[in-house]
Amino acid sequence: MVSPINRIRAHVSDELAALTEVAKTLTAPAELPELLDAVLKTIIRVLEQADIGAIMLWDQSEGAFLAAAAAGYNLEILQESRLHAGESITGKVFDEGRARLFNSAEEVALAMENLRPFNRRIVARALGSEALPQASVAAPIIAGEQKFGVLVLETLDSHKQFPPETLAFVQTLADLIALAIDRARSEARAKAAREARQADRMRAEVMAALSHELRMPLATIKGYATALLMDEVQWSDEKRREFLRQIEEACNDMEGMIQDILDTTLIEVNQLRLEYQPLRLVHIAREIASEVRRRSDRHRPVVDFPSTFPIIEADPRWIRQVFRNIVDNAIKYSPNGGLIVIRGEARPADVVISVSDQGVGIPPENLITLFEKYFRVRATSTLHVPGTGLGLPIARAIIEAHGGRIWVKSKVGEGTTVYFTLPRQRPGNGKEQDGQV
Repeated sequence: MVSPINRIRAHVSDELAALTEVAKTLTAPAELPELLDAVLKTIIRVLEQADIGAIMLWDQSEGAFLAAAAAGYNLEILQESRLHAGESITGKVFDEGRARLFNSAEEVALAMENLRPFNRRIVARALGSEALPQASVAAPIIAGEQKFGVLVLETLDSHKQFPPETLAFVQTLADLIALAIDRARSEARAKAAREARQADRMRAEVMAALSHELRMPLATIKGYATALLMDEVQWSDEKRREFLRQIEEACNDMEGMIQDILDTTLIEVNQLRLEYQPLRLVHIAREIASEVRRRSDRHRPVVDFPSTFPIIEADPRWIRQVFRNIVDNAIKYSPNGGLIVIRGEARPADVVISVSDQGVGIPPENLITLFEKYFRVRATSTLHVPGTGLGLPIARAIIEAHGGRIWVKSKVGEGTTVYFTLPRQRPGNGKEQDGQV
C-alpha cells in the first residue's frame, strides 16, 4: 500500500514533469497561435483528468472572448462563438480573477446556465455533442495587471474528478501561458514600432529623393521655356523643336514619377482592384514597343510572340502598366541604346513574358532587393537614372495580385532580363477581384 507521503511525492513529481514539458513547449520558436495550440495539447496529455479544453482570450475590439486554441473541440467552429463578459465559466473566472473548480455535472450546468443559445449551439457543434462536461477547472490567464483570458479544462467522463490541488497546478499553467502571450505581444509591439520608425525614415528619404528628382525636370522645363521666351534671340526651327522635345521629355519624366506614387498609394491601402477581360498580350507588347520608338532613336524594340500565343484573362490597365514599368527600366539602364526584346512563351497553365535589354546590368548583390520600394540600382558613378525606385515594386504587386510571379536575371555589362508569369485563366470566380498586396 502506497503511503500518503509517497503519494504526495509522486503527485509533486508528476506536476514538475508536466510543468517542465509545458514550459519547453512555450519556449519553442513558433507564432503565438501555433504555440497556444501546442501547449494546450500538451496540457491535455499530461493532465490525467482533462479530456478537452480551450484557451479563450479577451478581444477588446470584439468585446468578447474568442477561442485561441482548443483540444477536443473543433477550433474552427468554436471560433464562431462570442462569449460576453461574465458569460459561462470563462466569463465568471475572468471577472473573479481566480481559478475555479466545478467538480460535478450540476456545478458545471449552473456555471453555464447564462450561456446564450447562440453560443450553446456553437459549443455543441464544436464538441460534436450536446452533452455538458462532467467537471471543469478554469484559471484566469494574467500577467501582472494584464488579464488576457481564461484556460478551461474539462472532463467528459462522469467517473473522473479534478482533485482540489489541481487548482494551483492549473493556475500555474495559466500563468506560464500568460507570460508567453505577454512576451509575444511585446515582441509584436516592438516589431510594429520598428517598422513604423523604418517607414517614417523611408518616407522622409523618399520625399527628399522625390524633391530632388522632380526639381531636375522642372529645371529643364523652366530653362528651355525661358529660352524660348527670350525676345532678343531668334531661335531656328530646329532649335525650337529641340527645346520643345526636351520639355516634353521632362514632362514625361514628371508624369511617370507622379503615376508611380499614385499607384503605390493604391497598393499600400489594398485598393488595387482588378477588372478582368480577355487580353491579347502581344497587342500590349506592340503598343509599348511603339512608345519606345517614339521616345528613343537609340533603342530598337523587338516583339517576339508565337502565332499560337493564347488569349488570357487579366486587367488590361494594370498589365499595360507592368509592361511600361519594366520597359521603362530597360531604357533607363541601357543609356547607350541597343535591343529591347519583348518575348512571350505559352505553357499549359500560364504564360511567361520576358523583357531583355543590352544595358549596364545589375550586380548579383542587388538582385534580392530589386523589388523593394525606393531601391534603385547604382550601376556606375557616372550614370544618373531619374525615377522613384517604385516601378518594379509596383509591377511585382500587380503580377502577384493576378496570381503570377516576377523575377530577374542579369549580368553586369551585358544586360538584364525581367520575367513574369500570368495564369491563362483568372483565379476565382466573379467579374471583379481585389488584389491583396
